[in-house]
Amino acid sequence: MEHLGVMLTILGAALAAGFAGAGSAIGVGIAGESGAGVMTEDPGKFGLVLLLQALPGTQGIYGLLIAFFAMLKAGLIGGEPTMAITWLNGLGVLFACLPIAIAGYFSGIAQGKTSASCIQMIAKRPEETGKAVILPAMVETYAVLALLVSILLLNGIS
Repeated sequence: MEHLGVMLTILGAALAAGFAGAGSAIGVGIAGESGAGVMTEDPGKFGLVLLLQALPGTQGIYGLLIAFFAMLKAGLIGGEPTMAITWLNGLGVLFACLPIAIAGYFSGIAQGKTSASCIQMIAKRPEETGKAVILPAMVETYAVLALLVSILLLNGIS
């Protein structure tokens, strides 16, 4: 029972990295499937396809960042904990990790679908590349907001 706070912190970190990473993996895969089809027709579009395929990968990075912050707070990496790891603080860390875990998962998938559609758009109209990058970036906004909420919540736990 004395390690419950640490276990809850580890669970929160695992959820943040796991769900955001899974959403990114699915999203990058969706965009990659679309990109492979486009590049069979025009290999010269590789750079544009790669950019659009990489966009859904950021959610996984955000989840990993929050997981590191959670582990640092508990002293699991980097030395001494920055707070007492009671079960209540551990629960707080777990809840603080949920915004990026949930939003990262769903926005990664949604961004992959949007990127896949935009890859199809640049296949037919390469002059619309700017618009093709902006559309998936709109989905990114919500992952960034979730990242910010998770950071603020983690910083509020003492």
